[in-house]
Amino acid sequence: MSISCNQSTLCKIFIDLTQTQMEYLPDSNVRYKDVDYWNERYRTEESFEWFGDFTKFDHLLRQHVGTEENILMLGCGNSALSYDMYRAGYTSITNVDYSNVCVESMAERHKDCAQLSWLCMDARRLAFPDGVFDVVLEKGTLDAMLVEERDPWKVSENTARLLHQVLLEVSRVLKPGGRFISVTFAQPHFRKGLYARAEYDWSIKHYHYGNSFHYFLYVLTKGEELSSEDAALERRLLEEAEAPPTNIRFQEADSEDFLNNIGL
Repeated sequence: MSISCNQSTLCKIFIDLTQTQMEYLPDSNVRYKDVDYWNERYRTEESFEWFGDFTKFDHLLRQHVGTEENILMLGCGNSALSYDMYRAGYTSITNVDYSNVCVESMAERHKDCAQLSWLCMDARRLAFPDGVFDVVLEKGTLDAMLVEERDPWKVSENTARLLHQVLLEVSRVLKPGGRFISVTFAQPHFRKGLYARAEYDWSIKHYHYGNSFHYFLYVLTKGEELSSEDAALERRLLEEAEAPPTNIRFQEADSEDFLNNIGL
């Protein structure tokens, strides 16, 4: 089933409405990109899970993430994912979020878990050396950056620039052979166009989970080439971006009131 960008956004809002209190629903989707919104929300909200909790996709995660690997949780929020992974045996998880309220709250909540660390950080400028993480994991963080988009097939220039900055940083901090795990509601025909760039130096695989509504888990492996299909997708998107705008000739207005002459 193909879902448009606006329909997907409505689905996300519906999930928010049905799983948490109405008081946390923003008056506009654009506020999902506003740190002040999240700071306000995190002051009172204890926990919230986008796209289901760890139990919904742990069977996929275990196939691609080892318990001894060094993991970066990008845009951790107040999700219980890191703690659930810690209880499942994962031994090293660094959590970053741009909300200082979130980071301070989560650090205090999990102060007895030495394997979990919490840092306030902008995903566009990660304060880590190159090649230090085996895995970078995000769940819903990129979706929050896309909330203003209207066209599911073409991301606006500003948002594309933002995502490019984030994805370059993700690729930079991954070790060779490391994996970027992205959990989202975005179907491959919408999301792969953002990931399919040789510059990021990774291959792309995807899986889905869920019953009545499917979510998607993408695995991007550093140091592997894009498949021929994904490389062709990148070429096509680059050609479209470089193509001059098409001149559209509009038909002159009809002199007759033809709508009134249609027999209903």
